[in-house]
Amino acid sequence: MSHAAEQMHDTIGWLQMYRLRMKRRRLLWRSFRSRHQLNSLSDRTRLIAKGDILSFTTLRNELERLPWFFRHYRSLGVDHFLMVDNGSDDGTVAYLQEQPDVSLWQTDASYRGSRFGLDWLTWLQMRYGHDHWTLMVDADELLIYAHHDTRSLKDLTAWLQNRGHSAFGALMLDMYPKGHLDQHKYDPQSNPLDLLNWFDSGPYRAQRQNPLGNLWVQGGVRERVFFADHPDRSPTLNKIPLVHWSRRYAYVNSCHSALPRYLNFAYDGPGGDTPAGVLLHTKFLPQVIKSAETEKERRQHFHDPDLFGPYYDAIVAAPNLWNAHSVRYTGWAQLEGLGLMNSKGWN
Repeated sequence: MSHAAEQMHDTIGWLQMYRLRMKRRRLLWRSFRSRHQLNSLSDRTRLIAKGDILSFTTLRNELERLPWFFRHYRSLGVDHFLMVDNGSDDGTVAYLQEQPDVSLWQTDASYRGSRFGLDWLTWLQMRYGHDHWTLMVDADELLIYAHHDTRSLKDLTAWLQNRGHSAFGALMLDMYPKGHLDQHKYDPQSNPLDLLNWFDSGPYRAQRQNPLGNLWVQGGVRERVFFADHPDRSPTLNKIPLVHWSRRYAYVNSCHSALPRYLNFAYDGPGGDTPAGVLLHTKFLPQVIKSAETEKERRQHFHDPDLFGPYYDAIVAAPNLWNAHSVRYTGWAQLEGLGLMNSKGWN
């Protein structure tokens, strides 16, 4: 979206614009400094060619998800994966070093202290992502969009550019099994959606926030099950994962928001008019119980970890997330019909 289009949606004063510009520069500077925390294990960035689509990920102990993660994104047309490992001890590092299209860095520095990995990935985007379409995705997120089964990311990004779009937003949709979380087994070579094949079709609520102009979407199964008494604490479900990157850009809070602020108007939420996809969130595989125990002790997630102890405890209790209103997942056309993604103009 252009600056002129941003002005149609929202306006802020010159002083606020100046402050946001300074904030972006500070974020870029701290990301530049964070490069010293990264140790290169496998540098294959010489293979990156002009026009390649790049994926950026920070991860820890995700060996179980990686086979399908790569299968999914390679099938969409990702050309190179730039990944930062933050202290894995489950074989993730060795597995990633074997992948011919992965450049891998490792750090033992604080995930929370690095803005939850953003400092590291922003540095890599600054150095390698300029003028590329870049994906920012976690290992438990599978991006889908209309016709993704027949049209590649290069098709999508060409269409976006022809329409004057430099970013593509998505709803993060939590997928879950039917039955208690500890009743299932998962084969890492299989599609996680064969097990996690249910979701909440709503309700979702969205509001535009100032001064960044970013959307804030909440709702869904995690709010229903874990945050019913404190819906204000439920997870943020909107992201802008796909951007035609510039070294002057910076994500502010995960990829929920970005600077310059006009990037945030690329997504207007469920039922909106902007082109949008869905990030199928595979958090609730069986390993989530052990992960919740570990992450509660590590205290590396959330700005105030003490507030979220009960959330981790509730996951460890292996609840049944399914209820009579759960919807069985059938594909992208279903999600578009429900208003959870949008492909107006792309037939």
